[in-house]
Amino acid sequence: MSESRPLPPLPDGAPWPELLPGWVWLCGAGPGDPGLLTLHALNALAQADAIVHDALVNPEILRLARPGAELIAAGKRGGRPSARQEDISLRLVALAREGRRVLRLKGGDPFVFGRGGEEGEVLAAHAIPFRIIPGISAGIGGLAYAGIPVTHRAHNQAVTFVTGHDARGEPPGSVDWAAVAQGSGVIVIYMGMKHIGAIAERLIAAGRGADEPVAVVTEATLPGQRVLETTLARAGADVAASGLQAPAIICVGGTVGLRAVLAWQGANPAERGDG
Repeated sequence: MSESRPLPPLPDGAPWPELLPGWVWLCGAGPGDPGLLTLHALNALAQADAIVHDALVNPEILRLARPGAELIAAGKRGGRPSARQEDISLRLVALAREGRRVLRLKGGDPFVFGRGGEEGEVLAAHAIPFRIIPGISAGIGGLAYAGIPVTHRAHNQAVTFVTGHDARGEPPGSVDWAAVAQGSGVIVIYMGMKHIGAIAERLIAAGRGADEPVAVVTEATLPGQRVLETTLARAGADVAASGLQAPAIICVGGTVGLRAVLAWQGANPAERGDG
């Protein structure tokens, strides 16, 4: 862990919020690059004495923690042994009741497919005071690092964020894929690598073009970031052949084509499928 440094004063001279004993701050760590942390997140890292963090939080971010802070891994990874959500939430309650200054550090934004709302409900039910610190979601920031805007007035007036699997790990049956396909110019899919072939088939069946561009971004914003460009018709086969590993963020829509102009990270060229 690095030595904590005080943040510069706020412009109006007000003090930074204090993480008090017995409080829990639910904080987004962003998509990976430590430079995408918010100042409130840095302030939290400098104060917390117990940090309960996701598996996807970059270890370099954890190095910014206050010296002596206890780092508690509570990662949930699809298909791998991981902590139950109920146990994570109750662990936050227990730490707070011990008088600890607790930081719950979650990848991306805690309220975007991050179960932060569930954890906040448990804290409220147990009368534990908490604060929410938003973070940059991978569905926006991760795609930006790949040169893909989620909105562009020449391409779309709506964007839909959707999860690629349900609580059982299956394609989410509660999603009205026909409505999504017909109502949103750009679709951003979280946790969809495993089922991208089936999802693509549903979107095509609902009227999306088989040649519509798709981008699959892994290790978004990190030095190992990789981008696969393909099409809806080829997405399942190209992902299977690519060797890319989850987690990934997937974008479907015309803004994917803007990578040709906006891919600003020249050291990480696109890998293109045969679509």
